[in-house]
Amino acid sequence: MSNSIGVKNAVKRFGDVTVIPDLSIEIKNGEFFTLLGPSGCGKTTLLRMIAGFNSIEGGEFSFDEKVINEIPAHKRNIGMVFQNYAIFPHLTVRQNVEYGLKIRKMEKKAMEKRVDDILDVVKIKEYQDRLPEHLSGGQQQRVALARAIVIHPNVLLMDEPLSNLDAKLRIEMRSAIRDVQKQVGITTVYVTHDQEEALAISDRIAVMKGGIIQQVDAPEKIYTRPYNVFVSTFIGHSNLFHGIVVKEEDGIGVQFMDGTKTCLNTLTDVTPGTKVTVGIRPEEFGLSETGILARVKNKTFLGRYIVYELDLPEDMILPGQSSIEFSQDLGQAEKLYEVGETFFLRPNPSKINVFTEDGEKSLIKDVRWDG
Repeated sequence: MSNSIGVKNAVKRFGDVTVIPDLSIEIKNGEFFTLLGPSGCGKTTLLRMIAGFNSIEGGEFSFDEKVINEIPAHKRNIGMVFQNYAIFPHLTVRQNVEYGLKIRKMEKKAMEKRVDDILDVVKIKEYQDRLPEHLSGGQQQRVALARAIVIHPNVLLMDEPLSNLDAKLRIEMRSAIRDVQKQVGITTVYVTHDQEEALAISDRIAVMKGGIIQQVDAPEKIYTRPYNVFVSTFIGHSNLFHGIVVKEEDGIGVQFMDGTKTCLNTLTDVTPGTKVTVGIRPEEFGLSETGILARVKNKTFLGRYIVYELDLPEDMILPGQSSIEFSQDLGQAEKLYEVGETFFLRPNPSKINVFTEDGEKSLIKDVRWDG
């Protein structure tokens, strides 16, 4: 039986260093929930607190509203999958998977059926008599997944489980993990720093920075309507511009430093004259006869589309950005551009994200921290 997970005002310290200052989150029963963020943001620390591997300096952790702070890790009925697989090299696939059931002294016939069932689910039954050294990395990770799920845990915790696999295998395994999770229906907390991975497999994502959750929402919302500049730039690429709110005949708009204006009907109540930060993803630009004049600085062919790195006036863009980019879909392109050529761009007004000048909060209607 799966559990919901509650975390209320969690605090974690290592000596004098506070890693998680005050964190609260609710994870739904049966949900695939991902903790996403850069290295050192506290995501693995939070996972280990849920597991019972780390001490809790403050706050309350619960499974189905039952507080688990004082329950040791081995009594929390969790399944755990690590990035290094942690399977026994001297045991066969089947012996690895049934290990947890033997520890629980499960009756032999029932154990055989349950192991058979999970080997079918993760698609490794044909390898059940092999030792781990004769398995590929993806097959070993399937063994680790089967071993974690076969005990019927209330919660499945996964810490960077695909980081040791090559790119193609990562894509294959993330689909497998997602399929297995949905088939079994177990509440899963998944830790990764890989944005694409998180977008592909999650029901909801919590983006973390410095031990603080920046936004929680479905993958589509996280990408299209980030709560702040950090989320906007951590999830995919986002071009950041200086802007100012202006009054237009049709309502409120944003003016860029070159004088280009875009009317928006998505803004919250914000006073004309307010300075803002504007976020535009590369694919949200369109070629136009007027607008922002851009010069091609570099170009990268990526099959379905070309990414142009652009030169723009420095006073238009926020400093410190690695590049300003425009993505051109080759399926729609009438003309391709070379380095040194210029063109005009206009952003899609329905896609633009507008933030406070300091980048800490979205000014788009209905964008909230918790979705």
